[in-house]
Amino acid sequence: MKTKKKRDRRMFFVICILTFLISFGIGVISKIAVKPSWAKKYSVSMTDKIGKVYKDIPYGDGKANKFDLYIPADAGKENCGLVVYLHAGGFTQGDKADDADMLAWLCSKGYLAAGINYTLRTDENGKSVYSQSLEIKEAVPEVVKEAERLGYHINKMAVSGGSAGGTLAMLYAYRDAKDSPVPVKMMFEAVGPSSFYRSDWGSYGLDLDTDESRKSAAALFSVMLGSEIDAELIDTENYDELIKPISAFMWIDKNSVPSVIAYGAQDRVCPFKTVAHLVNALKENGVDYQYFEMPHSGHGLQNDNKLYEQYMNAVETYLNKYMPAEK
Repeated sequence: MKTKKKRDRRMFFVICILTFLISFGIGVISKIAVKPSWAKKYSVSMTDKIGKVYKDIPYGDGKANKFDLYIPADAGKENCGLVVYLHAGGFTQGDKADDADMLAWLCSKGYLAAGINYTLRTDENGKSVYSQSLEIKEAVPEVVKEAERLGYHINKMAVSGGSAGGTLAMLYAYRDAKDSPVPVKMMFEAVGPSSFYRSDWGSYGLDLDTDESRKSAAALFSVMLGSEIDAELIDTENYDELIKPISAFMWIDKNSVPSVIAYGAQDRVCPFKTVAHLVNALKENGVDYQYFEMPHSGHGLQNDNKLYEQYMNAVETYLNKYMPAEK
Protein backbone atom coordinates (compact mmCIF):
# COMPACT_ATOMS: atom_id res chain seq x y z
CA MET A 1 0.00 0.00 0.00
CA LYS A 2 2.76 2.44 0.92
CA THR A 3 4.53 1.66 -2.34
CA LYS A 4 1.40 2.46 -4.32
CA LYS A 5 0.88 5.77 -2.51
CA LYS A 6 4.45 6.78 -3.17
CA ARG A 7 4.03 5.88 -6.82
CA ASP A 8 0.84 7.97 -7.04
CA ARG A 9 2.51 10.97 -5.42
CA ARG A 10 5.45 10.64 -7.78
CA MET A 11 3.13 10.55 -10.77
CA PHE A 12 1.28 13.69 -9.55
CA PHE A 13 4.60 15.49 -9.22
CA VAL A 14 5.74 14.48 -12.69
CA ILE A 15 2.48 15.49 -14.36
CA CYS A 16 2.33 18.89 -12.67
CA ILE A 17 5.94 19.79 -13.23
CA LEU A 18 6.12 18.54 -16.81
CA THR A 19 2.85 20.20 -17.73
CA PHE A 20 3.85 23.61 -16.41
CA LEU A 21 7.56 23.66 -17.17
CA ILE A 22 7.55 21.88 -20.52
CA SER A 23 4.18 21.72 -22.24
CA PHE A 24 2.82 25.21 -21.64
CA GLY A 25 6.29 26.68 -21.43
CA ILE A 26 7.17 25.77 -25.00
CA GLY A 27 3.94 27.14 -26.39
CA VAL A 28 4.81 30.82 -26.51
CA ILE A 29 2.65 32.19 -29.28
CA SER A 30 4.96 35.06 -30.20
CA LYS A 31 7.97 32.85 -30.82
CA ILE A 32 7.25 31.60 -34.33
CA ALA A 33 10.67 31.27 -35.95
CA VAL A 34 9.74 32.48 -39.45
CA LYS A 35 7.04 35.12 -39.63
CA PRO A 36 5.15 35.74 -42.90
CA SER A 37 5.48 39.10 -44.61
CA TRP A 38 2.00 40.28 -43.59
CA ALA A 39 2.93 39.89 -39.90
CA LYS A 40 5.36 42.79 -40.11
CA LYS A 41 2.58 45.35 -39.80
CA TYR A 42 1.60 43.84 -36.45
CA SER A 43 5.14 43.76 -35.10
CA VAL A 44 6.65 47.21 -34.60
CA SER A 45 9.95 48.31 -33.10
CA MET A 46 9.48 51.16 -30.67
CA THR A 47 10.87 54.53 -31.74
CA ASP A 48 10.60 58.09 -30.45
CA LYS A 49 8.27 58.81 -33.36
CA ILE A 50 5.81 56.21 -32.04
CA GLY A 51 6.09 57.16 -28.40
CA LYS A 52 7.86 56.48 -25.16
CA VAL A 53 8.15 53.48 -22.85
CA TYR A 54 8.14 53.75 -19.06
CA LYS A 55 9.54 50.49 -17.70
CA ASP A 56 9.27 48.51 -14.48
CA ILE A 57 6.63 50.61 -12.77
CA PRO A 58 5.62 48.87 -9.51
CA TYR A 59 2.04 47.94 -8.72
CA GLY A 60 2.46 45.72 -5.64
CA ASP A 61 4.91 44.39 -3.11
CA GLY A 62 6.07 41.34 -5.06
CA LYS A 63 9.34 41.33 -6.96
CA ALA A 64 7.48 40.58 -10.19
CA ASN A 65 4.77 43.19 -9.61
CA LYS A 66 5.85 45.60 -12.31
CA PHE A 67 4.49 46.83 -15.62
CA ASP A 68 5.75 48.66 -18.70
CA LEU A 69 3.62 51.49 -20.08
CA TYR A 70 3.83 52.50 -23.73
CA ILE A 71 2.69 56.09 -24.32
CA PRO A 72 1.86 57.36 -27.84
CA ALA A 73 3.82 60.35 -29.07
CA ASP A 74 0.65 62.41 -29.60
CA ALA A 75 -0.17 63.70 -26.10
CA GLY A 76 -2.95 66.06 -27.17
CA LYS A 77 -5.93 63.76 -26.58
CA GLU A 78 -8.45 64.29 -23.81
CA ASN A 79 -9.29 60.59 -23.61
CA CYS A 80 -7.24 57.51 -24.40
CA GLY A 81 -7.84 53.82 -24.79
CA LEU A 82 -5.67 51.32 -22.97
CA VAL A 83 -4.75 47.83 -24.19
CA VAL A 84 -3.28 45.44 -21.64
CA TYR A 85 -1.33 42.56 -23.18
CA LEU A 86 -0.35 39.64 -20.91
CA HIS A 87 2.65 37.47 -21.71
CA ALA A 88 2.76 33.75 -22.42
CA GLY A 89 4.98 31.15 -20.77
CA GLY A 90 2.92 28.42 -19.15
CA PHE A 91 2.38 30.39 -15.92
CA THR A 92 6.00 29.58 -15.01
CA GLN A 93 8.03 31.50 -17.60
CA GLY A 94 7.95 34.62 -19.74
CA ASP A 95 8.20 38.37 -19.27
CA LYS A 96 6.44 41.52 -20.43
CA ALA A 97 9.52 42.32 -22.53
CA ASP A 98 8.69 39.32 -24.74
CA ASP A 99 5.76 41.29 -26.19
CA ALA A 100 7.60 44.55 -26.89
CA ASP A 101 6.80 44.47 -30.62
CA MET A 102 3.09 43.82 -30.03
CA LEU A 103 2.92 46.57 -27.41
CA ALA A 104 4.73 48.97 -29.76
CA TRP A 105 2.25 48.12 -32.53
CA LEU A 106 -0.67 48.90 -30.24
CA CYS A 107 1.03 52.15 -29.26
CA SER A 108 1.51 53.01 -32.94
CA LYS A 109 -2.27 52.65 -33.37
CA GLY A 110 -2.78 55.42 -30.80
CA TYR A 111 -3.42 53.32 -27.69
CA LEU A 112 -1.66 53.35 -24.41
CA ALA A 113 -0.37 49.80 -24.04
CA ALA A 114 0.70 47.98 -20.91
CA GLY A 115 2.66 44.78 -20.46
CA ILE A 116 2.20 43.43 -16.95
CA ASN A 117 4.39 40.91 -15.18
CA TYR A 118 2.90 38.54 -12.63
CA THR A 119 4.53 36.20 -10.12
CA LEU A 120 5.52 33.04 -11.96
CA ARG A 121 4.89 29.70 -10.32
CA THR A 122 7.77 27.74 -8.87
CA ASP A 123 7.84 24.57 -6.81
CA GLU A 124 8.55 26.71 -3.76
CA ASN A 125 6.15 29.66 -3.99
CA GLY A 126 2.87 27.84 -4.66
CA LYS A 127 1.62 30.50 -7.07
CA SER A 128 -1.27 29.53 -9.32
CA VAL A 129 -3.42 30.67 -12.22
CA TYR A 130 -5.81 32.07 -9.63
CA SER A 131 -3.20 34.06 -7.71
CA GLN A 132 -1.78 35.41 -10.96
CA SER A 133 -5.24 36.52 -12.08
CA LEU A 134 -5.62 38.45 -8.83
CA GLU A 135 -2.31 40.20 -9.46
CA ILE A 136 -3.56 41.34 -12.87
CA LYS A 137 -6.74 42.61 -11.21
CA GLU A 138 -4.57 44.52 -8.73
CA ALA A 139 -2.33 45.91 -11.47
CA VAL A 140 -4.90 47.46 -13.80
CA PRO A 141 -5.96 50.31 -11.47
CA GLU A 142 -2.29 51.16 -10.96
CA VAL A 143 -1.76 51.29 -14.72
CA VAL A 144 -4.68 53.72 -15.02
CA LYS A 145 -3.34 55.86 -12.16
CA GLU A 146 0.12 56.02 -13.73
CA ALA A 147 -1.36 57.09 -17.04
CA GLU A 148 -3.28 59.85 -15.26
CA ARG A 149 -0.10 60.95 -13.51
CA LEU A 150 1.57 61.27 -16.90
CA GLY A 151 -1.32 63.35 -18.21
CA TYR A 152 -3.37 60.72 -20.02
CA HIS A 153 -6.99 60.10 -19.09
CA ILE A 154 -8.05 56.54 -19.87
CA ASN A 155 -11.76 56.08 -20.52
CA LYS A 156 -11.82 52.56 -22.02
CA MET A 157 -9.67 49.48 -22.27
CA ALA A 158 -9.15 46.11 -23.90
CA VAL A 159 -7.27 43.13 -22.54
CA SER A 160 -5.37 40.47 -24.42
CA GLY A 161 -2.70 37.79 -24.26
CA GLY A 162 -1.44 34.52 -25.63
CA SER A 163 -1.43 31.05 -24.06
CA ALA A 164 -1.12 31.58 -20.28
CA GLY A 165 -1.62 35.30 -20.91
CA GLY A 166 -4.75 34.45 -22.88
CA THR A 167 -6.21 32.65 -19.88
CA LEU A 168 -5.44 35.60 -17.61
CA ALA A 169 -6.91 38.01 -20.16
CA MET A 170 -10.15 36.03 -20.33
CA LEU A 171 -10.42 35.88 -16.54
CA TYR A 172 -10.06 39.66 -16.34
CA ALA A 173 -12.48 40.30 -19.21
CA TYR A 174 -15.20 37.85 -18.15
CA ARG A 175 -14.76 37.55 -14.38
CA ASP A 176 -13.28 40.86 -13.24
CA ALA A 177 -14.43 43.46 -15.78
CA LYS A 178 -17.18 44.59 -13.41
CA ASP A 179 -14.47 45.77 -11.00
CA SER A 180 -12.32 47.47 -13.63
CA PRO A 181 -11.54 51.17 -13.03
CA VAL A 182 -12.53 51.87 -16.65
CA PRO A 183 -14.98 50.06 -18.93
CA VAL A 184 -13.59 46.96 -20.68
CA LYS A 185 -14.70 47.16 -24.31
CA MET A 186 -13.24 44.00 -25.85
CA MET A 187 -10.91 41.05 -25.40
CA PHE A 188 -8.69 39.20 -27.83
CA GLU A 189 -6.55 36.17 -27.11
CA ALA A 190 -5.12 32.99 -28.58
CA VAL A 191 -4.66 29.43 -27.28
CA GLY A 192 -5.41 30.15 -23.63
CA PRO A 193 -7.15 27.33 -21.71
CA SER A 194 -10.54 28.44 -20.42
CA SER A 195 -11.81 25.16 -18.94
CA PHE A 196 -10.49 22.36 -16.76
CA TYR A 197 -12.59 19.24 -17.26
CA ARG A 198 -10.38 16.17 -17.22
CA SER A 199 -12.37 14.63 -20.10
CA ASP A 200 -11.02 17.41 -22.35
CA TRP A 201 -7.40 17.02 -21.27
CA GLY A 202 -6.73 13.76 -23.07
CA SER A 203 -3.35 14.88 -24.35
CA TYR A 204 -2.16 14.53 -20.75
CA GLY A 205 -3.89 11.19 -20.19
CA LEU A 206 -6.44 12.70 -17.80
CA ASP A 207 -9.50 11.49 -19.71
CA LEU A 208 -9.02 7.81 -18.89
CA ASP A 209 -11.73 6.22 -16.74
CA THR A 210 -9.38 5.18 -13.96
CA ASP A 211 -8.76 6.21 -10.37
CA GLU A 212 -5.21 7.04 -11.34
CA SER A 213 -6.39 9.45 -14.03
CA ARG A 214 -8.83 11.16 -11.67
CA LYS A 215 -6.12 11.57 -9.03
CA SER A 216 -3.75 12.97 -11.63
CA ALA A 217 -6.37 15.45 -12.81
CA ALA A 218 -7.05 16.51 -9.23
CA ALA A 219 -3.33 17.04 -8.65
CA LEU A 220 -2.77 19.05 -11.83
CA PHE A 221 -5.84 21.24 -11.48
CA SER A 222 -5.05 21.78 -7.79
CA VAL A 223 -1.77 23.35 -8.88
CA MET A 224 -3.62 25.62 -11.32
CA LEU A 225 -6.34 26.54 -8.82
CA GLY A 226 -3.95 27.07 -5.92
CA SER A 227 -5.94 24.93 -3.50
CA GLU A 228 -6.36 21.20 -3.08
CA ILE A 229 -9.03 19.39 -5.07
CA ASP A 230 -10.25 16.05 -3.72
CA ALA A 231 -10.09 13.46 -6.49
CA GLU A 232 -13.53 12.22 -5.45
CA LEU A 233 -15.03 15.58 -6.47
CA ILE A 234 -13.41 15.73 -9.90
CA ASP A 235 -16.42 14.42 -11.90
CA THR A 236 -19.26 15.54 -9.64
CA GLU A 237 -21.74 18.42 -9.81
CA ASN A 238 -19.78 20.19 -7.09
CA TYR A 239 -16.66 20.36 -9.28
CA ASP A 240 -17.93 23.24 -11.42
CA GLU A 241 -18.22 25.60 -8.48
CA LEU A 242 -14.83 24.47 -7.18
CA ILE A 243 -12.97 25.12 -10.45
CA LYS A 244 -14.97 28.22 -11.48
CA PRO A 245 -12.41 30.77 -10.15
CA ILE A 246 -10.03 29.86 -13.02
CA SER A 247 -12.55 28.66 -15.64
CA ALA A 248 -13.05 31.73 -17.82
CA PHE A 249 -15.89 30.31 -19.90
CA MET A 250 -18.04 29.88 -16.78
CA TRP A 251 -18.10 33.65 -16.24
CA ILE A 252 -19.47 34.50 -19.69
CA ASP A 253 -22.97 35.99 -19.73
CA LYS A 254 -25.05 38.24 -21.97
CA ASN A 255 -23.06 41.28 -20.81
CA SER A 256 -19.63 39.84 -21.62
CA VAL A 257 -17.36 41.87 -23.84
CA PRO A 258 -16.90 41.30 -27.57
CA SER A 259 -14.12 38.79 -28.18
CA VAL A 260 -11.75 37.60 -30.87
CA ILE A 261 -10.17 34.20 -30.23
CA ALA A 262 -7.93 31.76 -32.10
CA TYR A 263 -7.03 28.11 -31.47
CA GLY A 264 -5.16 25.34 -33.24
CA ALA A 265 -7.01 22.09 -33.92
CA GLN A 266 -3.76 20.14 -33.45
CA ASP A 267 -2.95 21.78 -30.12
CA ARG A 268 -1.96 19.30 -27.44
CA VAL A 269 -0.58 21.92 -25.07
CA CYS A 270 -3.91 23.69 -24.57
CA PRO A 271 -6.03 20.64 -25.45
CA PHE A 272 -8.28 21.51 -28.38
CA LYS A 273 -11.38 19.99 -26.76
CA THR A 274 -11.35 22.77 -24.17
CA VAL A 275 -12.25 25.31 -26.87
CA ALA A 276 -15.80 23.99 -27.29
CA HIS A 277 -16.91 25.25 -23.87
CA LEU A 278 -15.62 28.75 -24.63
CA VAL A 279 -17.20 28.99 -28.08
CA ASN A 280 -20.53 27.58 -26.86
CA ALA A 281 -20.67 30.04 -23.96
CA LEU A 282 -20.01 33.00 -26.26
CA LYS A 283 -22.61 31.80 -28.76
CA GLU A 284 -25.31 30.88 -26.23
CA ASN A 285 -25.01 34.26 -24.49
CA GLY A 286 -25.19 36.27 -27.70
CA VAL A 287 -21.72 37.78 -27.31
CA ASP A 288 -20.26 39.44 -30.41
CA TYR A 289 -17.29 37.20 -31.14
CA GLN A 290 -15.12 35.85 -33.90
CA TYR A 291 -13.51 32.44 -33.58
CA PHE A 292 -10.63 31.35 -35.78
CA GLU A 293 -10.01 27.61 -35.83
CA MET A 294 -6.69 26.71 -37.41
CA PRO A 295 -6.94 23.13 -38.67
CA HIS A 296 -3.24 22.46 -39.30
CA SER A 297 -1.71 24.26 -36.32
CA GLY A 298 -0.70 23.40 -32.81
CA HIS A 299 -0.10 25.79 -29.93
CA GLY A 300 2.05 28.16 -32.00
CA LEU A 301 -0.62 28.67 -34.70
CA GLN A 302 2.25 28.32 -37.14
CA ASN A 303 0.73 26.36 -40.04
CA ASP A 304 -2.30 28.42 -41.06
CA ASN A 305 -0.89 31.77 -42.12
CA LYS A 306 -3.97 32.98 -44.00
CA LEU A 307 -6.22 32.26 -41.02
CA TYR A 308 -3.73 33.83 -38.64
CA GLU A 309 -3.74 36.96 -40.79
CA GLN A 310 -7.55 36.96 -40.69
CA TYR A 311 -7.39 36.69 -36.90
CA MET A 312 -5.11 39.71 -36.62
CA ASN A 313 -7.24 41.66 -39.10
CA ALA A 314 -10.29 40.86 -36.95
CA VAL A 315 -8.44 42.07 -33.85
CA GLU A 316 -7.79 45.38 -35.57
CA THR A 317 -11.40 45.60 -36.76
CA TYR A 318 -12.78 44.99 -33.27
CA LEU A 319 -10.38 47.52 -31.75
CA ASN A 320 -11.51 50.12 -34.29
CA LYS A 321 -15.17 49.28 -33.68
CA TYR A 322 -15.32 49.02 -29.90
CA MET A 323 -12.56 51.34 -28.74
CA PRO A 324 -11.42 53.56 -31.59
CA ALA A 325 -8.33 55.63 -30.85
CA GLU A 326 -9.15 59.28 -30.20
CA LYS A 327 -8.35 61.66 -33.03
